[in-house]
Amino acid sequence: MDTCIITFRSVTPAQRGENLLQKAGIRCSLQRTPRVLAEQGCGYSIRLSDSQLPIAVEYLHRKGIAFRKTYCLRGGIPEEVEL
Repeated sequence: MDTCIITFRSVTPAQRGENLLQKAGIRCSLQRTPRVLAEQGCGYSIRLSDSQLPIAVEYLHRKGIAFRKTYCLRGGIPEEVEL
């Protein structure tokens, strides 16, 4: 199972997203975006399993939570995933 992250511009939408996903039963955690993926300095991410990524993205869209990009870490190397 690979780990995936959903990146956000700031902490507030990331916290809202994490809260909504956890209430929906999706296991995830809030973290700082790894520097290699941060587009403009700081950023925040939600970390979750690859099997939960499509469900989480759809749920965030439905709830109106804006995010930047999604990545899966395969062998420690981030690959952008478009859903």
